[in-house]
Amino acid sequence: MLIASQMEPTHARRVYPCFDEPAMKATFNIRIIHDPSYVALSNMPAIDVSEVKDENGSLWTVTTFNTSLKMSTYLTAFVICDFDYITRTEQGNEIRIWARKEAVKNGYVDYAVNITGPIFSFLEDILNVSYPLPKTDLVALPDFGAGGMENWGLMIFQEASLMNLPSDEFTSRKAMIALIVSHELGHQWFGNLVTMNWWNDLWLNEGLASYFEYLGATFVEPKLSLDKIFYAHVVQPVLREDSEIARSLSESEDKIKGSFSLMYLFDNITYSKGASITWMLSGFLTEKLFIRALTSYLKEFSFSNANQDDLWTHIQMVVDAQDEVQLPAPVKQIMDSWTCQNGFPVLTLNLTSGTIRQEQFFNKNNRKSTDSYNNTWIIPISWMRNGSSQPLTWLDKSSKMFPEMQVSESDYDWILLNVNLSGYYRVNYDQLNLKRLARLLENDPKAIPAVSRFQLIDDVFALTDFGYVPIETALELTKYLAREDELFIWNMVLLNLIPENLESTLKNHEVYPLLKKYLLKRMLPIYHYYAGFIRQNADALEDDYFAQVYLEKLLATACWLGLQDCLDLSSELYAKWRDNPEYKIPLLIRRTVCCYGVAAGSDKEWNFAWEMYNHTDSVEEDEDILLYAMSCAKESWLLYRYLQYGLSDTLFSSNCTSVIISHVVTKDIGHHIAWEFVTENWPLLSQGYGHELLHDVLKAMGRFVKTDVQIQELQVFYNATLEEDEREAITMLLESAKLENTERRKLLIKIANWLEKNIDD
Repeated sequence: MLIASQMEPTHARRVYPCFDEPAMKATFNIRIIHDPSYVALSNMPAIDVSEVKDENGSLWTVTTFNTSLKMSTYLTAFVICDFDYITRTEQGNEIRIWARKEAVKNGYVDYAVNITGPIFSFLEDILNVSYPLPKTDLVALPDFGAGGMENWGLMIFQEASLMNLPSDEFTSRKAMIALIVSHELGHQWFGNLVTMNWWNDLWLNEGLASYFEYLGATFVEPKLSLDKIFYAHVVQPVLREDSEIARSLSESEDKIKGSFSLMYLFDNITYSKGASITWMLSGFLTEKLFIRALTSYLKEFSFSNANQDDLWTHIQMVVDAQDEVQLPAPVKQIMDSWTCQNGFPVLTLNLTSGTIRQEQFFNKNNRKSTDSYNNTWIIPISWMRNGSSQPLTWLDKSSKMFPEMQVSESDYDWILLNVNLSGYYRVNYDQLNLKRLARLLENDPKAIPAVSRFQLIDDVFALTDFGYVPIETALELTKYLAREDELFIWNMVLLNLIPENLESTLKNHEVYPLLKKYLLKRMLPIYHYYAGFIRQNADALEDDYFAQVYLEKLLATACWLGLQDCLDLSSELYAKWRDNPEYKIPLLIRRTVCCYGVAAGSDKEWNFAWEMYNHTDSVEEDEDILLYAMSCAKESWLLYRYLQYGLSDTLFSSNCTSVIISHVVTKDIGHHIAWEFVTENWPLLSQGYGHELLHDVLKAMGRFVKTDVQIQELQVFYNATLEEDEREAITMLLESAKLENTERRKLLIKIANWLEKNIDD
């Protein structure tokens, strides 16, 4: 048995009567009466443990905790468990990590306990504000809705966020633990000590904690590159999401009170946009001034509440007290343009005149002529010319001339904006500069810092998607890739060129043989570099974080493009595992190897995967991999049999059935088989899974819809099975899928034409 609480945002009122508002801080006296064989934990240390008998004469334990500091209701917490713990003391703070007894015994939380103290000290030292509690508990729960929760003095995590096998030397697992722990520790200052006035300024908690999460994690894992990982994990994904439809970072209270749920505030805008804006702010202030302002903000509002204007005031005070950093406007005016407006700007650069203009980045493909976006931002521009950094400059109106950015006739005179990711925006260069940058990449890619190469290419693909520039412009920037040795850049390029959900569509299109020739030629150097490690000593990659998170996509693409060496490598390693089930295929590529091992083989290979799946001691991660791999079979009867197995209750738990169907439906030969299977077995399936399954399958089928006739075929089936309102929704889904497919075909023809011309370059 196990009891644990989760109060944020508004559940404290379900546990005890209270004014459940973040600004109504109080001190709490907590006492818990529980079964004597369990231990009770709360925010504060226990000060008394006694016994009491109930009316039946049974003994109970009473644990009384010390009075808490002044705090918000949503941070009160308790856990009743029979866990064990390991402990360390750091600067007088007793840190205990609690987990299931066998997990502690096997050393699963050793890594977490070794980094918690150092991250604590790092934050105390950098912020110059000491942690006010005498103890800190971190508890790993087998099941927990969030990744972690920062309750003051009693942080709660799901096991996956806190545990790793002592034998697992790979950085990626440790990095994930370091990031989550670091995030929750950041909250001990931003959120717990100083809390936002109300939920509309939640980003003051989450954005700042997400910023320090990366500082703390790279402090304890110095092998992680802070700027690369921050760009790839935080900025780039949220730029993809944060468009004109999204909300702004800081909303008015009324707007949120009018909406039904606070939960939707716990999204990527709050976390990642909050962290990106913080990064930008720290960049143009300098970290020294930024931290100085945070210290002053934390000291003034300790044990109380603040809103974003309070933070701006403290930054302004620090800026006014020195003369090294000059800002073009008051801090509040600069920062409100980023936190109170939705979306973000795109800067368009004309190098002949040296003019930069800004506009909101929106999707021009579906813009209605009535829409008008007149948002302007106050934008810090860090830039370099011909490889040397230039002084920071600002764009504070819709357009402005920068004489220093006019370039000469020389092909070697180029400009790069937003260097090192100093700003939260995209850049649209003119053709002249892009040509020069493309040539530079081909001659000397390292002249542009890695993060800037990533940014440059990702921006151009995003501009392509939103109709600012033609696809050919983006493709020009991929010519140099044979000289690109950074996996995180390759990963972004491949996700843009071969999105995961389109693999089977592309495979059947005339663009495929062209892509194959064009990309393989460029992938070979980096592919062989990593394949060498995989064949000789995969453990040598244990410190290469990006290899662990992105190598899989590179390998999968090489195999998908039919690179013989990749297919051989997969068959070799899979056969090695078949000969000796004790052998472990390197985890970083296990999914791809199993998939192509099954694909290249016959029923023998498939049956082995099935056997290993049914092995009692297989871990969940491997089960997911095998469920996927078995859908890679290239023979129709194997896929059909797999789907049949999926129906049987004795072979699978029910939630696997829909997973199996959705895996099979995405495969090039699988989607017809899966569709037939679903329609034939619908009476059975609809009892167990109802419409969600149908919805998922139809969504996947939608990727293959090219004609109205195909839509009608699908319609005939679901008209008979769905309620009217659901039918409408699905019809809309398929209609928009058809439109998307038509647009995509146009795009693929353009790509194919470009590849034809450039294939031999």
